[in-house]
Amino acid sequence: MRAFFTGDQRRLSFLDFGGPGLPILAFHGHYNEASVFAPLAEALAPQWRVIALDQRGHGESDRAESYQRADYVADIAAFHRHLGLGPVPVLGHSMGGVNAYQYAARHADQVTALIVEDVGAVVNADWSLTTQLPRRAPSRQTLASALGPLAPYLECCLRPFEDGWGYSFDMDHTVRSHKALTGDYWGDWETVTCPTLLIRGTDSVVLTQEHAREMIARRAGQARLAELPAGHVVHCDAPDQFTATVRTFLSQLPTARQKRTSSQARPRET
Repeated sequence: MRAFFTGDQRRLSFLDFGGPGLPILAFHGHYNEASVFAPLAEALAPQWRVIALDQRGHGESDRAESYQRADYVADIAAFHRHLGLGPVPVLGHSMGGVNAYQYAARHADQVTALIVEDVGAVVNADWSLTTQLPRRAPSRQTLASALGPLAPYLECCLRPFEDGWGYSFDMDHTVRSHKALTGDYWGDWETVTCPTLLIRGTDSVVLTQEHAREMIARRAGQARLAELPAGHVVHCDAPDQFTATVRTFLSQLPTARQKRTSSQARPRET
């Protein structure tokens, strides 16, 4: 179900994939939107209910004047308040992963667990892909063909416009967001106190093994690392392994165990 709310005087969109499960909030990376989590939501159901935000400048959410770190974190806080949920796990990929761990660091009482997909505590954002993408095309198929091997990663963002098919993100805004993402965020990463899973693609060009291991070392006992045979977009390159890794981590959380025990309990017959 798609819904909207107002945050920072702009309309933001989200997808609630529904179901009876425990809620988990999900945040996409650049060049993506909330719908990218549809396969994960289906795979995690019915134990988990994925609710994913179209972050500012992406998907059906409004464009913004600013894409600073504080802006994204404030959007997540407004999103969480709008949903009226208590503390929940959060998951994020790439830029969304930084947003997720910064939210967890700055709103520790609202986050029970953290899953970060292929992004580090120090980010040197590369927006060169933005300059390489084909712009408008007469049809969805033509645009997908022009994207070539990038098509599987961007297909959820393809949209029809009056002058042809394009994307649900704006190129200039994407560059501005990338520039604002570059920085050193060790302070936020080390501040997080909830159980954390860091997922890295073994062929990632964004998160090196050395940096990932340092992230785990700096939060010894709180964070664990999973490396899967994939590039930067692990959930797309290795969907089954990604889902299994996330499911296992979530199943070991106290809230998940409590719900599973409760659901298994049956009244005694007399």
